[in-house]
Amino acid sequence: MKIAFFDTKGYDRKYFEKFNKDFNFEITFFETKLDLNSVPLTHGFDAVCIFVNDQANMEVIEQLYQNGVKIIALRCAGYNNVDLDTAEKYSIPVVRVPAYSPYAVAEHTISLILTLNRKIHKSYSRTREGNFSLNGLMGFDMNGKTAGIIGTGKIAQIVINILKGFGMRVLAYDPYPNKVAADKLGFEYVELDQLYSESDIISLHCPLNEDTKYIINEESIEKMKDGVMLINTGRGLLIDSIALINGLKTSKIGYAGLDVYEEEAEYFFEDFSDRLIGDDTLARLLSFNNVLVTSHQAFFTQEAIEAIAKTTLYNIEKYVNGKPLENRVSR
Repeated sequence: MKIAFFDTKGYDRKYFEKFNKDFNFEITFFETKLDLNSVPLTHGFDAVCIFVNDQANMEVIEQLYQNGVKIIALRCAGYNNVDLDTAEKYSIPVVRVPAYSPYAVAEHTISLILTLNRKIHKSYSRTREGNFSLNGLMGFDMNGKTAGIIGTGKIAQIVINILKGFGMRVLAYDPYPNKVAADKLGFEYVELDQLYSESDIISLHCPLNEDTKYIINEESIEKMKDGVMLINTGRGLLIDSIALINGLKTSKIGYAGLDVYEEEAEYFFEDFSDRLIGDDTLARLLSFNNVLVTSHQAFFTQEAIEAIAKTTLYNIEKYVNGKPLENRVSR
């Protein structure tokens, strides 16, 4: 089984080579992302393995089929970058890693909240320069405050459990409520308007689809508390970045913690320290002192990368052996 890996970094090679010893696949790593320009590289491969910023749209999948690719393996949970209709048309199964370490993303979410609230990033920069002033570093007690959680899957439930440990009241919205989890963890399902109006902190943990794209927009921001903290460790397109900037300018949004960005594909996971950032919207977000941007690193723990490597290779082995693909994605 010959597998072409796209958009790979050193850590991908390290862990996939380590665990491939148990599978003996023939793996070729490409640093370039998969798109219409790079898809000719897949000629002669049986499988492709892609990540969040690779593109498997209709044209790319048609080329994959013509090049003999038989399966698309995602080494992530999200699959909004894959045209599932075209994949099914050509009988190319799409498999993913539905869960690697929900604790990794949940803990990063809490890290963003605490850092923004207590201005840890500002304090770190100040004290390194000998400035020990407390001016501008005041935070707030999380105890007694209200958190609004949009989406209540595994990651969100871990976030909720941690926030309850701080003594927070937790409201949640999900079109498919989990009453068992709500009773066990002690949170309340409400409609979005109530969540927006009563929450001091809002954190996004829903999938990206037609219903959730730009779920945070000018209208929803207007319904929020003044000075609300907004956290996104889900998908960039959950937030309209222009609306977010407007909310920050008017102080409607008091803090924003973003591990994802709607136009992140060109920048995230790459080093632009010696170049100008040409994306004016991203540059503007980085200019706010109450905005904390991390580069899609919420998943990035040793345990998560190991789980991703094992599950991805396991998914491909299942296909090779003609066994049911429990991690297959379909419409």
